[in-house]
Amino acid sequence: MLETNTKIPSFSCQDQNGNEKTFKDITGKNGVILYFYPKDNTSGCTTEAQEFRDEISTFRKLGLEVVGVSKDSAKTHTNFITKHELPFTLLADNDPEAEMCNAFGVWQEKKNYGKVYMGIVRTTYIIDAKGLILKAYPKVRVKEHVATVLADAQILV
Repeated sequence: MLETNTKIPSFSCQDQNGNEKTFKDITGKNGVILYFYPKDNTSGCTTEAQEFRDEISTFRKLGLEVVGVSKDSAKTHTNFITKHELPFTLLADNDPEAEMCNAFGVWQEKKNYGKVYMGIVRTTYIIDAKGLILKAYPKVRVKEHVATVLADAQILV
């Protein structure tokens, strides 16, 4: 996983509309909250997305965009956005190599009931407009996470 005070890797990834996006395309005036999550329409991921949705105007007042990333397809992202009225971009890192997730260090081996598999470890980054990670949140627990990110963003930006 990438750490605080690290420059992010360059990337190009499709958004929910199938358009290729780079860091420059998703960044607000002061940066971006980039959050990686396992799967659209699951309970924790839905709660996290809804909490970012509910605070989007506050993030934007700080000059920050919010962007989510998962391995789901652009079509699945579109349905997720529509169903939960999400006013921000979702990126679909659904290539077999999980290129963006690997670059950010969130595509990792996981274990569930003795079964080992590869998956996204829920992670959030506050990134400035130049691509420097101001704060990294590894292995996120959804409860109160967005409030913590917002409080930190108000100090860091």
